[in-house]
Amino acid sequence: MLRFMPVGDSMTIGSASEHTWRHRLWQHLRATYGAPFQLVGPRETLYDQATGAADSYEYADPDPAFPRAHLAGWGEGWHHLSPLIADAVRTSRADVLLVSLGLIDLGFYTNASQTARNVRAFIAQARTANPRVSMVLLPVIPNIRAETDAPFAREVALFNELLAKTVADLAEPASPLLLASVPPTYDIHCDTYDGTHPNASGEHKLAAAFAGAMHEGWGVGGRYAGDRRADDRRMTESV
Repeated sequence: MLRFMPVGDSMTIGSASEHTWRHRLWQHLRATYGAPFQLVGPRETLYDQATGAADSYEYADPDPAFPRAHLAGWGEGWHHLSPLIADAVRTSRADVLLVSLGLIDLGFYTNASQTARNVRAFIAQARTANPRVSMVLLPVIPNIRAETDAPFAREVALFNELLAKTVADLAEPASPLLLASVPPTYDIHCDTYDGTHPNASGEHKLAAAFAGAMHEGWGVGGRYAGDRRADDRRMTESV
């Protein structure tokens, strides 16, 4: 059984009443993977914006079959999760890490070069727990601050370049790394509810980014169709 661990910040943990891209990807893999798999990790909850705590189980789809496990936190980045990843991989016996981090780091803690060093530390720590662990890493995606803050936008662009270099430098046959693509049609005015956090169509597009990388790079799963359905639904609703 292949064991996937979603790792990320607020866009990955999601908020109370949301599906999350984790749920969208789970649905996609259930439909296309054709073999047993599981989502794993030390956490299960959503973030509750009303209470300011990650203590909600109010997923939009309460299907008990959905494995809610993850390693994600509201306001957490490479800076926070690198020290936790080895134990999380070891405990959950994760085979594949699906990682979306960087926005919080660049916004509050580290510049692009420092963040890239934390990526390298994260990869090294994960491999101490599982030398054959695979990883899919998503660049920092479009967000409202990068649209209005030119110096921050330059740091994001530089970090994404350094992330691509890191993936190329550290990929190993026994522990492969994939760089996912930023969803080409991702629009912060249509795919988020506040310029940063994904709405339903954004969730589909983030899930599609991970699904597409795994399908093209490793032959895992099939082509993602959920985001097209979301786009079609949004267009219908706008008419």
